Formats: sequence, structure tokens, C-alpha cells
Amino acid sequence: MKIAAMKETKPGENRIPLIPATADKLVKLGATLVVQSGMGQTLGLEDDAYRKVGATVADSAESCLDGAQVVLRMHKPSADQIGQLSEGQVHISYLDPFQDQATVRELAAKGISAISLEMIPRSTIAQKMDVVSSQANLAGYAAVVIAADRLEKILPMMSTPAGTISPSRVFVIGAGVAGLQ
Repeated sequence: MKIAAMKETKPGENRIPLIPATADKLVKLGATLVVQSGMGQTLGLEDDAYRKVGATVADSAESCLDGAQVVLRMHKPSADQIGQLSEGQVHISYLDPFQDQATVRELAAKGISAISLEMIPRSTIAQKMDVVSSQANLAGYAAVVIAADRLEKILPMMSTPAGTISPSRVFVIGAGVAGLQ
């Protein structure tokens, strides 16, 4: 099976669909993996990191997609990107199917199976694929760090020979995994 991992084109998006450690696992399972050049740049990952684990690095989206059965991407494809896909391919990404039914219809009309990552149910069996919880967890952590930076007092209590600084008191509004941080 040939898997294509695509470089993200959405402005401001730093996440990527595949890190070298996961690429290594896919290659060891027998997959042929092609990564679009520069895919890992936003995380400081060079193309050589993917080559070292057995992936091929393609210079263009077209050459990356050529002959791929599965396409990995962070976000839903644009109309131009859908035009590059072939009938029978499986496209895996965030798709936002309830808000953007047109993209889902375009993919279906072209004979492309689509898996919307945010629609995978939160269950024990699918826990490793639960992108909503993992991303909410990261967002919750980042929110605490950003909020701590903006506080006038320091967050933790500190006791030093010079004295004790009482901790900040904060109230977190929210629910779900993000609020657990």
C-alpha cells in the first residue's frame, strides 16, 4: 500500500499529518510511504528525518500523490487539491463534514473515500485515533501557559529564604479534555 503524506497549505497551521516515528512504524508494517518535501518544516523536521526511516520524499504534490492509495493531510482539501486526487483513493484528514458538506460531496462524486478524523468516536478501541481529545489536551496545556504568562502574579507558590510568595488563584471555565490541564 502506498501512503502519501501531504504538506499543509492552510495559513498558520503548524501541525503535520505524520511524524518520522509514525512513518517508521508504517514502513515497518510494509507500507510504501511518500512524503511531500517540506512537510515537517513547521516542526523543525527535515526531509532527511523521513528518508532515514525509509520514506521517499517527493518534490511536488503531484508526484507525492501519484499511485497512492491513501492520502494523509491535516485539513480538508481545497477544490484544486481534490482535482489532484484519483478515484479509489482514501483521503484522511479533518474534514468538518457538518459545516462543509460541499467538500464531502465533491470527494464522493470523484469516487474518493474520506475519513474525517474528528468524527472518529471517543472510545477505548479507537483511543489511539482520537484526535479531538489529544488536540484539546494540547490546547488546554497551551491555554494554561499563555494565561500564566499574562498573570500579574506568579502561578505557583514559592518559598525561599527571602520569604514566601503566595500562589495566584485562578478559575478555569470550560469542560472536556482541555479543562483537565
